[in-house]
This record gives sequence, structure tokens and C-alpha cells, in this order.
Amino acid sequence: MIKRTVLLVSIVGLLAGCGGGHFRDGAPRGYPDLSNTPDAVPRAEPYKRANMRPYTIFGKRYHPLKSAHGFVQRGVASWYGKKFHGNSTANGERYDMYAMTAAHKRLPLPSYVQVVNLENGRAAIVRVNDRGPFHDNRIIDLSYAAASKLGMIGKGTARVEIRAIDPAAPRVAQAPRESFVQRAERVFVQVGAFGDEENARRLAERLARELQRNVTIQRSGDSQAPLHRVQIGPLASVEVADEVTSTLEGLAISGAKVLLR
Repeated sequence: MIKRTVLLVSIVGLLAGCGGGHFRDGAPRGYPDLSNTPDAVPRAEPYKRANMRPYTIFGKRYHPLKSAHGFVQRGVASWYGKKFHGNSTANGERYDMYAMTAAHKRLPLPSYVQVVNLENGRAAIVRVNDRGPFHDNRIIDLSYAAASKLGMIGKGTARVEIRAIDPAAPRVAQAPRESFVQRAERVFVQVGAFGDEENARRLAERLARELQRNVTIQRSGDSQAPLHRVQIGPLASVEVADEVTSTLEGLAISGAKVLLR
């Protein structure tokens, strides 16, 4: 079982990493360019049983995946740096901001993933050895070295795609073509998904009125069981999306998430 102190240190570290509501963290002195750091080399490692158990952070329950096989996810990445250099990770190791590592809420520990920055096409392979980030609008926290390789240090965040790598057959995807990168620029905040179209319409009208932003309803599923997704956007940046979700919390609307499309 993960020691309570180790998990607590990891959580505090992840919350204080760079990129979106984090504080008092930063790069090593001089902002060294680590963009040429070699990728992590995937190798077969047994998952730690203690890290497979469900856990609760800030009242939200997380269920780690039993396997990383076939895992693909798109969203916003952030990074964490010197404040937590040397602290314990959820995997029982030491966080090293100069190593190609990352934190994820649900992937088995340890796992290997390819991360592609959809804003510039740069890619990196990292070893996931920690839990987080527990910011709703982020899907992965990267080490300083990984963030440097992906070209996202100055901005603090990036829109990314992550793909799990099978150490037994470590094939990686090609970095996206420039046209694909450009298409991935649009950011939305999804507020809810409803089976009842009228409920979706009422929420969309309320949000458009109170936020003075474009709100749409995206329909998916078949005609027998349609799903109506209420989305705000497109938004100019991840930072604007953060502002929108903060405003939604002030309106007692929780569970909003950032989408790329």
C-alpha cells in the first residue's frame, strides 16, 4: 500500500507544479535548454500493485487503469520543476526534474507514453511514475526536461496528445503534420452532457447569457440514445479556458473540462 506520507508529498508537489493555478515553482536557475535530452527508453517493468487501487483526492475518486495498452488521450499538459526536485513520487521514487518523467491520474505506474505537442509537432517519450495533475483542466504533468524538449517551458502549458507505448514493441506514432497541428488549435470547455435536449438547451442559454460567450450543443450517439454536449468556445487559449472554468465554479457549476477539437 502506498504510504500516506509519500502520497501526500506527491499530491502537494503536483498541485504546485507550473502551468495553471500552481504556485511558487519554477525552472532551475538559468532556465537551461534541455530540448536535446534523450527520450526515456521503454522497458518492461511490473506495475506496482499498491498503485492500482482506487484513491480519492479532494473528494474525487480516481480508478487507475489495469493496463496502459492502447491508451490515447488529448488535452492540456503542464509541468513541474525545482520546488519538488527530490521529493517522493507516488511510485516511491524521487522526482528528478532533469529526467524524462511525468505524472498522470489513471495510467498504471510505471508506464511509458509518447507525448506530442499539438501546437508545434514536437514529441517526447516519458516514463510515468507519479500521480497528478489534480487540476481539472490538465491531463499530464511533465518534468522540466520533458517540457523543455516539447518547447512549452515559457508558456507553461501545451495542447498535447499522449499515447501509451508497449515496451515489448515500442513503436511510436509519427509527429503530426503541420496541417494537423493547425487543426488542433481550437479549445472548448464542455460543461455537461445530457440525454434530454431541453435540459441542454436551457443550460446553453443560461451560459450564453451569463458569460457572454459562444455556447453550442454538440449532438452525438444514435437516434435512440442521443447525447447533447454543452460546449463553450472556441476559446483563444488554455488560459482563457481556465478563466471560464473558474467563472463556472462561481456559478456553482462543477465538472467542466477542456476539450480540443
